Amino acid sequence: MTVRARARITAAPGGRLPVLSGEGPLAVRRTRERAAGTWAQVTTVGGMSGPLGGDRLRMSVTVEPGAALRVTSAASMVALPGPGRDGAEASYDTELTVGEGGVLHWWPEPLISAADSVLRMTTRVALAPGARLWLREQQILGRAGEPAGRLSTRLIVRGGGRPLLDQELSFGPGVPGWRSGAVLGPHRAVGQLLVIDPDFGKRPVEPELLGPTAVLTPLAGPGALITALAPDGLALSRLLARGEDLITAGLRSG
Repeated sequence: MTVRARARITAAPGGRLPVLSGEGPLAVRRTRERAAGTWAQVTTVGGMSGPLGGDRLRMSVTVEPGAALRVTSAASMVALPGPGRDGAEASYDTELTVGEGGVLHWWPEPLISAADSVLRMTTRVALAPGARLWLREQQILGRAGEPAGRLSTRLIVRGGGRPLLDQELSFGPGVPGWRSGAVLGPHRAVGQLLVIDPDFGKRPVEPELLGPTAVLTPLAGPGALITALAPDGLALSRLLARGEDLITAGLRSG
C-alpha cells in the first residue's frame, strides 16, 4: 500500500509553533520548550518505517520573520524497497521558507539508502533578505554489509528571489559512473553543510581543504558550503562537525 504523508511546521517569534502537524513517517513533536523566549525545536519521530517504494512524503516548514527554529530527527530515515513494488520510486519533497530576520537550523540524522530501494529527494529553500540558514544533509549508501539502493537528491536554494545554489546528485545501481573516482570512488557516505548568513558579507570564508575528501568553499548569498565524502557515517559526521566549528569560529571572530 502506497503511503502519502505530509508534515507542516510554522515557527513564530517567541518560540511559538502555531502549526505543528505530521503523520506516518513524518510524525513531529516539540522537543524543546521556549528558551529565552526565542527558539523552538521540533523533532521528527516517525510513526512507521519508510519511505518504502511508491511512498510520497512531503514536509513544509515556514519560519516567520524574526522567528528561530531548529528541526532534528530522532533517528535515521531508511529508504526501503516496498513489498510487491520492485523498483518503484519513492519521493520525499521538502520546502523550507525563512522570513526576514528568521533563523532555521535544519539538522536531520542521516538518510540510509538500503539495498533495492529507489528514492528521489528534493529540498527547496526560499530565504528572505536577512534570513539565516544552517542546513546539513548526510546520505549513507547501503546498510552494513549490503549494497546501496538508488538515490537521487536535489537541493535548490534561493535568497531574496535569486538563485544561490542548485545541486543534484545521483548514486546507486543504474547511475553511470557513480563509483568512479570522479564521484564517490570507494566511499559510501556523502554529505554537506550549507550556511547562509548576512555576516559573511563582512567577513567571507576562505576556501579550505578539511582533509583529502572534504572542502569548505565560499558561496554568494553570502554563505559557505562544506562538501564531504567518507567511508562511513561516523567519519562523515566528524568531517562536517569540524567544518561547522570552523564556520562558527569565523562568524564569531567577525
